[in-house]
Amino acid sequence: MIDATPLLRLYAARRRRQLDREDAWAAQERVLAGLIARARDTAFGRAHGFAEIRDADAFRARVPVRDYEAMWGAFWQEPFPTLDDTSWPGRMPFFALSSGTTAGRTKYIPVSREMVASNRRAALDILVHHLGRRPDSKVLGGRSFMLGGSTALETLAPGVRAGDLSGIATATVPVWARGRTFPPADLALLADWEAKIEALVPASREADVRAISGTPTWLLAFFERLAQAAPRLGPSLTDFYPNLELIIHGGVAMAPYRQRFERLIEGTRVRLAEVFPASEGFFAIQDGGPEAGMRLLVDNGIFYEFVEPATLDTPSPRRLTLREAALGEDYALVVSTNAGLFAYAVGDLVRLVSKAPPRILFAGRTAYTLSAFGEHVSGAELEAAMVAAAGAIEAQIVDYSAGARHRARGAASDHHLVIVELVDGAIEPARAARLRDALDAALVRGNADYATHRAARQLAAPELIVAPTGTFHAWMAARGKLGGQNKAPRVIADEGLLASLERAAGSGTRVPAGR
Repeated sequence: MIDATPLLRLYAARRRRQLDREDAWAAQERVLAGLIARARDTAFGRAHGFAEIRDADAFRARVPVRDYEAMWGAFWQEPFPTLDDTSWPGRMPFFALSSGTTAGRTKYIPVSREMVASNRRAALDILVHHLGRRPDSKVLGGRSFMLGGSTALETLAPGVRAGDLSGIATATVPVWARGRTFPPADLALLADWEAKIEALVPASREADVRAISGTPTWLLAFFERLAQAAPRLGPSLTDFYPNLELIIHGGVAMAPYRQRFERLIEGTRVRLAEVFPASEGFFAIQDGGPEAGMRLLVDNGIFYEFVEPATLDTPSPRRLTLREAALGEDYALVVSTNAGLFAYAVGDLVRLVSKAPPRILFAGRTAYTLSAFGEHVSGAELEAAMVAAAGAIEAQIVDYSAGARHRARGAASDHHLVIVELVDGAIEPARAARLRDALDAALVRGNADYATHRAARQLAAPELIVAPTGTFHAWMAARGKLGGQNKAPRVIADEGLLASLERAAGSGTRVPAGR
């Protein structure tokens, strides 16, 4: 294979010059103006007076914030699957199937050809930043391995197909990238995740993998299978992929898994790069160290708004532009995109940590809040507490979920049920008790409302189950949620779903709710 990195290096130099002199707010103004102009004559544009919109203030006045259900019900459901000039000009050619982690059902997210092009540019930006950190890179001298779901697409209507986002990417891969990606079509099409992994392990070792991307949880599961297949190799990933340079991760926060990844690349030059992709668009890319956040893609067909979370579900949510949003605050992310999503609430929380250039941290899901008793523990606070508690007993997290237990519904007290799987499996009771106590203490330190409820004895210390090895994998498999974009929910509001996970973890080490 001819190494195409020298050509990439030329593009990267030009792109970095653009980024170095980029005026983020001016770029956002241009993006919004372009989106309004393109969608002016669509059904959505006419309904919201796009012809009269001249700036962000007018846009906010005319276009309310909507989530998927509201957009689906008002504009997409009736013409689906043929969205002709509905919220974006022309026929919508693709729909990305969202895993439905929060709502529990599959969503059909429109993906236009313009969005496909935006996603390609974002993928190139990942490599641009990689070359900036590693000038001697030869990342395009081999293959890029995307550990995703099945690439099979279903034809819904003439000119309309739906499937996993990785399938849309594969179907629209540019000419220059063909032959430089992995897995090949026959393996990429496999829908059975277990069969796919079994086939990918030996095939990937023959593929000269230079970069690999996926969700941290599924990447780690794959790397474990890789090590099992070749026990004489490892523990370094470069023992399996000698020319590996880059691990691209996203989909869930990295903090609970960073130590395990760093152990896999210790002593090598392999870089970790966090990205923020979603079915709705590619939002941000790590361009420095992990503590610096991810650089927002402000010139790539997406206009961003930042909504104060407490106002998101009110008639008048407080909507801020990139210019207006404050550093260090958590906001619900709202986007308008070149796939016909306008003032669309993604369901993610982000924290703006820099404006020049604009960088964000992923802060959780808007639906992932423990607040059944007025404690208002955010997903980010729960995650920080879990990481701190695991560190306190020198353990490493595989996965975890939490939910509420109510005295009024038969529990001995009002408390949280936390189910966690550790690398060590179902640990001994004394160590599990220390984990629970450390988690409770970390939540008290990190959230004033939780601390108040605990001090007033309105909320008992969490009930904890340390699940046996393989619990979350088996639970996700039983739900048909293995691999790809599927993720275990961090907070489970559905009592039946929480009960099913508790049953799956039944033989684990249980620590009852404390005082």
